[in-house]
Amino acid sequence: MQADTLEGFKSRLRGELIQPDHPGYDAARAMYNGMIDKRPALIARCVDVADVVAAVAFGRESGLPLAIRGGGHSGPGLGGVDRGLVIDLSAMRGVRVDPETRTVRVAAGCTSGDVDHATHAFGLAVPFGIIASTGVAGLTLGGGSGYLTRRHGLTIDNLLEADVVLADGRFVTASADRNADLFWALRGGGGNFGVVTSFLFRAHPVSTVFAGPVFWDISHGRAVMQAFRDFQATAPEAFGGFVGLKSVPPTEPFPEAHWSRRACAVMACFDGSEAAGRAAMQPLLDGLPEPLFDWRQPLPFPALQSMFDPFFPAGLQWYWKGAFVSELPDAAIDAHIEQILKAPTDLSLMHLYPVDGAAARVPVADTAWPARRARWSMVIAGVDPDPARAGKLRDWARGYWHALRPHSQEAGYVNFMMGEEDGGRIEATYGPHHDRLAAIKAKYDPGNLFRINHNIAPATAS
Repeated sequence: MQADTLEGFKSRLRGELIQPDHPGYDAARAMYNGMIDKRPALIARCVDVADVVAAVAFGRESGLPLAIRGGGHSGPGLGGVDRGLVIDLSAMRGVRVDPETRTVRVAAGCTSGDVDHATHAFGLAVPFGIIASTGVAGLTLGGGSGYLTRRHGLTIDNLLEADVVLADGRFVTASADRNADLFWALRGGGGNFGVVTSFLFRAHPVSTVFAGPVFWDISHGRAVMQAFRDFQATAPEAFGGFVGLKSVPPTEPFPEAHWSRRACAVMACFDGSEAAGRAAMQPLLDGLPEPLFDWRQPLPFPALQSMFDPFFPAGLQWYWKGAFVSELPDAAIDAHIEQILKAPTDLSLMHLYPVDGAAARVPVADTAWPARRARWSMVIAGVDPDPARAGKLRDWARGYWHALRPHSQEAGYVNFMMGEEDGGRIEATYGPHHDRLAAIKAKYDPGNLFRINHNIAPATAS
């Protein structure tokens, strides 16, 4: 690449242009998932929309493959690219809360923790995921599910508009009445259609919740999963917990006598008072054995959102597989128990997140997110700090996923997919929406400039 070409690009940026000889290059290119190692030619650390416009233009004109990095939490490392250009939005971290309209303007480099911090001061929250370090941009564009999904819908169900830099350099706003086709596609279609620079969300009155983990020994896992399955069908929508299979973390504050013990856990969250939460959850606990520990308590919502963060810092080895699940028969529960007993590390896990309630009431055709009729979103994650165990994590997660395929949909949540998912699975995931997404892709990105993602190829003219 010619030096004068790079100097010209650099002169159009207020942010920093990082190259391989920069002392901060390795830190700038590092992925949340330590299993991913990518070496971009350039990293444009954008500080405003003008920087993003310049970076998209440079990527388009230079022919370099282009990756977009928001909060940097991507499991398959879609925020990096070998020998290409990374448009890094991580410095764009502004959050503005309007308590009168209960709306929140969020810049694309924010994490959900950034937003929780800002909204909690006003007794508000936006439905995001379950880890505060998760980037808002990637979470949102893939759908977004978490503790508030049953009561307030997916993250995309609370998205009111998005500002987007398109492949041709235009800056547009997508909403229900402006560029409505693009707005439809952004709500679940991933990073295929442009660089979103900011989001406007609807927020909800959420402040203190009754929440926390309840762990049982894995010998009771079948009974706990059955009870949770049956409870969820009639549980009030203020209850937004999930069920998981894992090990007791071998660290404080967990009781040392239970460290590394295989367990079935309910991560409880009730949006309401302790008294109401205990009463609402009692039918779940009735008939179950005494848990190893029950740490439910009133918590500020941001404290719940960040509870997992200390156990999953950036740089761990991750390999995950996901699928949507319509039913959870006893045979599937037995298969889950069998597979978790083979987990290669203490951090490896399986979670089943409910997809019912408010999320299920949104008509399937209203957004690109395809799974309104699923009951669960499953994620299997092999996790460990040791790179030497990467192969074991991968083999275990794939084996677990294959063992549960008879009880799962072919479709899966794109935020729980690794980068090797083939086009056939992407098409299956979007199902009847895929052709419409491909047509919108052809309109806004006909050259497939934005392809370092779970890619939807632009439709070709017939």
